[in-house]
Amino acid sequence: MNIVILDGYTLNPGDLDWAPISKLGNTTIYDRSSSEEIIERAKDADVVLVNKVVLNDTLLSQLPKLKYIGVCATGYNNIDTVSTKKHGITVTNVKAYGPASVAQHTFALLLALVNRIETHSQSVFHGDWSASADFAYWKTPLVELSGKTMGLIGLGDIGSQVAGIALAFGMKVIAFRKNPGQTDNPAIRMVSLEELFKESDVISLHCPLTEETKNIINKNSLSMMKPNSYLLNTGRGPLINEEDLAEALANKTIAGAGLDVLSSEPPVSTNPLLSAPNCVITPHIAWASFESRGRLLQMVADNLRSFSQGNLINTVG
Repeated sequence: MNIVILDGYTLNPGDLDWAPISKLGNTTIYDRSSSEEIIERAKDADVVLVNKVVLNDTLLSQLPKLKYIGVCATGYNNIDTVSTKKHGITVTNVKAYGPASVAQHTFALLLALVNRIETHSQSVFHGDWSASADFAYWKTPLVELSGKTMGLIGLGDIGSQVAGIALAFGMKVIAFRKNPGQTDNPAIRMVSLEELFKESDVISLHCPLTEETKNIINKNSLSMMKPNSYLLNTGRGPLINEEDLAEALANKTIAGAGLDVLSSEPPVSTNPLLSAPNCVITPHIAWASFESRGRLLQMVADNLRSFSQGNLINTVG
């Protein structure tokens, strides 16, 4: 079995061992692959593993030996699943490899907004504390989370872990999801979307990107939020209308935003959020802890092993 990994660097920049995958067949690993390089690199592949490389019908039609695509992620919108079905190619993805890491990063973003640790640390190293007339000072308002309301849009594996952390901080938790069945956690109150926007001090996005959820954060929904509230997104960038959010931050419609994802990644230099006030942005790393990536690599290998044994698991499309 010939295995080609087309964009292995983000999953494994060198701190993990490819052995769980490489022992399953003859494996060739590329850190990155442009669309122009895919055909030459994958022409003899039985198996292709990708993270964000786009495989459309034009490319798939030129890979007659290909029988399996393993997506090294949960989202698989980079794969033309209509084409894979036409060509008899099995596609699998990986779920629930990193809820703890993403939930942890969600609160890292929130704490960056309410405590401004980096701002104050830089101030100290710049000499401000040494020059201060007082034993303590603060450059920004400091906000206590206890007693505040965390509103979750989406209550799956990640949203549920975020809820648990919020409760440990002494926050109240409300949630909205498409299927409005009650959660088995009596501490979480299910509400309508409008109620969530109006009641929350912090809103965190953990829903999938669909036609219904695209731009769920927009001028109208932002106008319903409290002026001292915060918005967090570790889900998908297009859940937010970025121009509307940048305007809301500039006008102080809301107090701040913490984002790990943007509509285009890497972002173009003209993205309005790159110059928006009170906006913390990280480069899509909530999933990328060492432990989380280790689980992901092993689960990719497990999917491929099952395929090779004729036992399909985690198929999509």
